[in-house]
Amino acid sequence: MQSEEIIITPIGYVRSEQVYRYETPRQGVLAKGNISTIELLPNKNYEQAVKNLNGFDRIWVLYNFHLNTNPSNGKPGWKPLVTPPRHTREKIGVFATRAPYRPNQIGMSCVKLEKVEGLKIFISESDILDGSPVVDIKPYLPYSDSFPNAATGWVKSGLENIYEVKFSKKAVMQTDWLKMNAKINLVNFARLQLEFNPTDFSRKRIVQLKSKTQVS
Repeated sequence: MQSEEIIITPIGYVRSEQVYRYETPRQGVLAKGNISTIELLPNKNYEQAVKNLNGFDRIWVLYNFHLNTNPSNGKPGWKPLVTPPRHTREKIGVFATRAPYRPNQIGMSCVKLEKVEGLKIFISESDILDGSPVVDIKPYLPYSDSFPNAATGWVKSGLENIYEVKFSKKAVMQTDWLKMNAKINLVNFARLQLEFNPTDFSRKRIVQLKSKTQVS
C-alpha cells in the first residue's frame, strides 16, 4: 500500500540579503558577490553530519519555496502551466521548468560552498531567499552531475545575450539609502530586469527615452 503523505522537516534555514522574489536572479550562478548562510538546527547531531563537507567546491541545496502560497487561503499554490521569464512567451509545463509553482514546492540549487563553521554553512552564487527552509544538502560531483552536451529542450542558453548593468555614483548612493532605510534592494531588481532582453517592453515595466532604457 502506497503512503499518500510524506512528512519532511527542515534541517535548517537560509539567511540571505535576498528577501523578496523580485530580488533573486533566475539562476544562482548569476548571483555574484552575495554571501548567504545556511543555519542548521541545534541538538540534531548536524555537527557530525557536515563532517568532510569542507573541500567540496559546490553543493546541492534542497529547500522549500516558503513564499509560494495562495493569498486567499495561505495554502501552497501550484500551476500546471507557467510562463517562464525568458526564452518564450508560451506557457510551459511546470515540470519542464524550474518555476517555484510546484505541487510540493521543492527547490533545488547548486551553490558555491565557501566554508563550514560549526552549524553554519556559508554559500555564494545562490538564488535562495532569506528564510527558506532547507530539507537536505548533498555534494556536487562533476563526474556524475555535469552533462555539458545534454539537450535542453525549449531552453536556450541565453548567456551569450547577457548585458552588464552599471550604476552611476548617484544611483549607487540612492540605492544604498533605500537598502539601509527601506530594506529595498533595488540593485538586484534593476539588474534582474535589465541584464536579459532589457528592451522587452511587453514583459518589463520600462520605458525608452531616446537611446536610454529606464525603469519606470
